[in-house]
Amino acid sequence: MANELATDLSQDVPNQLTAIADRERARLIPKNEYYQTGDEYSATNPNALADGDSKGRGTGVFLDVYNNQVGTREDISERVSEIRINKYNSSNGYPNFQL
Repeated sequence: MANELATDLSQDVPNQLTAIADRERARLIPKNEYYQTGDEYSATNPNALADGDSKGRGTGVFLDVYNNQVGTREDISERVSEIRINKYNSSNGYPNFQL
């Protein structure tokens, strides 16, 4: 069994290294831009919705993945181009066991 040492890492005396570390930590830790504006990120946030831009991918409906409007502008255009060359589509689903 390993010996555990009780170590006190608290710093009661202010020093220059702690001041620099506190400044850098405040600068480097990313800030949540949605929290500051009061518009928290969720499934219905404008940046999460697939409304024709390059940000959102969803519809705001729980598990709504079988929808042609889901995805970014690039996702939708890629899906349309893939459907052109794919022999399976909404009327001919995969697997199709009919001959």
